[in-house]
Amino acid sequence: MLPLGQITRRIKLRHLDVFVTVVQWGSMARAAEHLAISQPVVSKMIAELERTVGVRLLDRGRHGAEPTVYGRALLRRSIAIFNDLRSSMSELESLADPSAGELRIGTTEPMMGGLLAVILDRLTRQYPRRAVHVIQGDPPDLQDRHLRDHDIDLMIGRLPSATPAPGTEVQVLLHERAVVVAAVHSRWARRRKLELIELLDERWCLPPRESFPGSWIAKAFEGRGLAVPRAIVTVHTIQMQQALLATGRFLAMLPAAMLHFSAKRLALKVLPVDLPTDTWPVGIITLKGRTLTPATQLFIECAKEVSKTGVIDRARGSN
Repeated sequence: MLPLGQITRRIKLRHLDVFVTVVQWGSMARAAEHLAISQPVVSKMIAELERTVGVRLLDRGRHGAEPTVYGRALLRRSIAIFNDLRSSMSELESLADPSAGELRIGTTEPMMGGLLAVILDRLTRQYPRRAVHVIQGDPPDLQDRHLRDHDIDLMIGRLPSATPAPGTEVQVLLHERAVVVAAVHSRWARRRKLELIELLDERWCLPPRESFPGSWIAKAFEGRGLAVPRAIVTVHTIQMQQALLATGRFLAMLPAAMLHFSAKRLALKVLPVDLPTDTWPVGIITLKGRTLTPATQLFIECAKEVSKTGVIDRARGSN
């Protein structure tokens, strides 16, 4: 392998672009078609790249081209390079025109249905030309893969752990808890007081027990000395839970902050049930040592404003 200085002088972004495209399309012929260049040119650039780095990056076969172990390592870093380049161009655009720019956010389903929607509504009203790209995923995957690969500028949602992961910075926005919810037209919505034991035999729509929300729902019942009720429907997506709640026949447990921001829109009611559940932190995670773009800074400031203290307490009064 050549010295690093020679490698960096010889490798061009075009080499990496061609390499990434070949992997994405699975063949040099399809990559050439996508890039609007000839297949021999694609082959030549891949060969130049392999000579420069000194290892084989692609395995060629009848079924196309697949990255080797070296190719997979370079692919991941190449994508991060292009993501950084896109962020740099977006930052320059933001500096030239504060109303423009681009922001890439990783988040969870509860955030999309509540807090994040309010933040983005406020930001896009103030900066209508700003482009926002949202990626949904689980907190650990968003933090450990998408954020570190620079697919996103920040993650907002439940914090994966009590302490920041190495190389990250965390800003806690609020501490979340669970609430029992039903449709506003359901028979439970008229009750002024309810005990969890009264709801054991009702129709529940709950997430799987092994999931994070499933585990804290189990703790809520066990904290009252009760067995977890049999779910009529077990599903991980909140969208399905909302659809079943709308029938007026089902109960569910959902994050309180989501209901604070979305209860009226979803026609849901937070029931007066006291749950002995622990709270968990919700916040924003960014990469440590990475300069925040103006768009990212504005988002964080807006998120702090929207998430001011009292959100969780006010959620109980949503209807």
